[in-house]
Amino acid sequence: MIRHIYRHKGRFDFEAGGSIDNLEVVYHTSPSGYSPDKKVIWLLHALTASSDAEGEWWPALVGPGKTIDTEKYFVICANVLGSACGSSGPAQVNPKTGNPYYLDFPKVTVHDTVEAFDLLRESLGIPAIDMVVSTSMGGFMAFDWVAWKPELFRKIFFIATGARVTPWLTGFNSAMKMALLADPTFMERKTLKGGMDGLKAARTIALLTYRCEEGLFKQTEDSQDVMFADKAGSYYRHQSSKFVKEWDAYSYLYVCNEVDSNNVGRGRGGVEKVLGEIKADCTFICMSSDELFPPEDMEPWSKMVPGAKYHLIDTPYGHDGFLIETERIGEILQPALDSLG
Repeated sequence: MIRHIYRHKGRFDFEAGGSIDNLEVVYHTSPSGYSPDKKVIWLLHALTASSDAEGEWWPALVGPGKTIDTEKYFVICANVLGSACGSSGPAQVNPKTGNPYYLDFPKVTVHDTVEAFDLLRESLGIPAIDMVVSTSMGGFMAFDWVAWKPELFRKIFFIATGARVTPWLTGFNSAMKMALLADPTFMERKTLKGGMDGLKAARTIALLTYRCEEGLFKQTEDSQDVMFADKAGSYYRHQSSKFVKEWDAYSYLYVCNEVDSNNVGRGRGGVEKVLGEIKADCTFICMSSDELFPPEDMEPWSKMVPGAKYHLIDTPYGHDGFLIETERIGEILQPALDSLG
């Protein structure tokens, strides 16, 4: 997939207040670009993923000749606002100061990102989207987008996601934000390297929610006689140290806040009303061991959408199952892709 940048001319107003000029959205597309003769598949990514689905987070499913064929279809994935992966957010330079916005960037909601994506769609001349495949946080955008502009969508896949943030997920987010704020360098706002220790701690909290205990069996201590167990701790320190090479703490705070804004029923009469009015052909795919979006949440949401299909993938990998169980996900996607013609 090819990387592009969409630049919105003029002012972009944020739902929670504030505005910026010249909003940017980084996105990746099929190499050949959009043409009306190709079906459009729009991918919506997870919390800290980039828009490069083929190269970074779903290479088993996305690419030439693969299930989501970038030569057969026009495939597009855009990066959410507030992210450290290219789209406008707190790491962007504020033209008024010549420094990053840091915490002066307007707060971002799910709907802000959806509005930015819809501006991108219009700029590309795409009249409708044949299939949306949304994963994790990306599902928040899918719910909001179809509620806002239902006429755009033909088929939607909601994978390991939810229509409204739960107290469980908000609690984890709160712990991560507390970790960021506990690092005194975070509030100094002198450099984007501020808050790095807090970000490592926050990322470790996040990683704990992405797997269940069974999915961490490889982190069992090598010896039954070890005095102070630390193999799993070493694993998390390594993973969080890798993560902070690509991310800054300010962007992480913003995407966490964006998660907390997720509620498709807000201002629309409630979740059940909104889901009951969806006309698109919807499919829900749940990971059996997902602690963030468990079956007891996803299945009831699926039943609120008229005619929706529900699949439960049995996996020991928790929420990360949507990244790992690609063969099973591909099997579920394939009939819908075949029906696009």
